[in-house]
Amino acid sequence: MPLDVLRSVSECTQKYDLKVFLSIRFLGWNFFVDLETSAFLSFLPFSMKKHSLSTLTLIIALFAAHLLLAQAPSKPQSFRLDTLQLFDSARSRIIPVAYYSPKVQKKQQQLVIFSHGYGANKGGDYLAYSYLTEFLAAKGFFVASIQHELPTDSLMPLQGIPQVVRKPFWERDVENILFVMNSLRTSHPNLDFKHITLSGHSNGGDMTALFAQKYPEKIRKIITLDNRRVALPRTSKPSIYSLRSSDQAPDEGVVPTAEELKKFTMTIIKLPNTIHNDMDDNANAAQRKEIQDFFMKFLKER
Repeated sequence: MPLDVLRSVSECTQKYDLKVFLSIRFLGWNFFVDLETSAFLSFLPFSMKKHSLSTLTLIIALFAAHLLLAQAPSKPQSFRLDTLQLFDSARSRIIPVAYYSPKVQKKQQQLVIFSHGYGANKGGDYLAYSYLTEFLAAKGFFVASIQHELPTDSLMPLQGIPQVVRKPFWERDVENILFVMNSLRTSHPNLDFKHITLSGHSNGGDMTALFAQKYPEKIRKIITLDNRRVALPRTSKPSIYSLRSSDQAPDEGVVPTAEELKKFTMTIIKLPNTIHNDMDDNANAAQRKEIQDFFMKFLKER
């Protein structure tokens, strides 16, 4: 502590008989709040003035509390995040991936593979759902989040019939998912590969639905967040779950009819307070908790 502050502390405690106090230094001023009498003192070195407790006092006290909390040791994370680049030599393609693994390892850990929404090749989208990926890892799931778009890729067409002009992009990304899945069999052989869950938001949900159409035997469940273009498979294996936004309607045939829902035991839930673009880290606290709770419910179901 600087000498002028020490001198000020000594003067202040002697002159005003402070025994329990909060000391703050802010913008060159030293502040004391007497925690026994709620008296407030402010001074530059060797110049002191006593005040009654005021709004300014409260602001300063809150500021000090914020600083103290910021300096306090943070709670240890219950998961580990590793980002790496896989390389698919058959396609000469780099696949960035983030692995969220629980700190407490156990045999046959369930695997969730997540695919992000369309990000126009800007990159980093595989880290944009941390409220969900970190949450699942903290709950004991191993989560692999894939970056599907690369800066060198062509942009996905926004004109034309989506199911036609975008299908090559979805097929490329389905192969990304398959490559990551196979890579994990080698790098993390103790994961539970008999109960894999695929999930994705928007465009990531579309590629997830397409994967379930092409490789239904490789996965146990899919959970889509408002996919709008690719039809959800009409099947009971894998199990199909989808959370729908309040503001955007899917294309015709994407969501099953009431009869199909009953026949295949599919689960479709509309979130009345969540729009399509608030399903990533833009989600507020209430939206995050609702989505997290549904994920845990779906993942626990057999």
